[in-house]
Amino acid sequence: MSLHSHHEENHYIERSGWLRASVLGANDGIISVTSLVVAMSASGATVHTLLITCIAGVISGAVSMAAGEFISVKSQQDIEDADLRMEAASLDLSPDLELLELTKIYIHRGLDKELALEVAQQLTAHNALAAHARDEIGISEEMAAQPFLAAASSAIAFGLGGLCPLLAILLLPRDHLQIGIMVVGVLSLGLLGAVASYAGGSPILKGVLRVVVWGILAMSFTFWIGSLFEVSAV
Repeated sequence: MSLHSHHEENHYIERSGWLRASVLGANDGIISVTSLVVAMSASGATVHTLLITCIAGVISGAVSMAAGEFISVKSQQDIEDADLRMEAASLDLSPDLELLELTKIYIHRGLDKELALEVAQQLTAHNALAAHARDEIGISEEMAAQPFLAAASSAIAFGLGGLCPLLAILLLPRDHLQIGIMVVGVLSLGLLGAVASYAGGSPILKGVLRVVVWGILAMSFTFWIGSLFEVSAV
């Protein structure tokens, strides 16, 4: 093989940030909105009420997901920034001790003492803070917290997930609306599980079963709760 051959691996872990937020958002959108609509349907609500409930659920859920994801990931980013400031201060005050610390890390990873010291010296000369952030703290550019991306991914994914029960209400016959909404929800969860598993490099069947089973449990429970209010709704 030529030394100039191009070899690049696109690891699945690089997708973990946006994939986690997107899967969580879409899954929550499908289950939450579908369960909400199913519960209202079981209570005897009209199609018009179901439609309004669904739209309100999609909007409020997407906004809530975006806000919650942003706050959560932003807190993680604040912790990362605080650690980086602490490490930068330590590098200014005690560069020799920090070099020794980095050397010990490489020794524990399998390098002999001389090579570990040489690697630590070269990486320190190149970018000391980046070396300590990556190898001491565990912060890398690829895995760093991105609150805006996480918030946007969650909101969009929730909205797309919530469109499934909304389309079911708009398109399905009224006589089969209740069971149809649940069927659409289950099929949507199965599709989401397959896509998420494929994107994450995990077994597709396992991913499908995981989201479908939990989705059915959630919908069944909320359907039962809604049916308890059927008499009062009428």
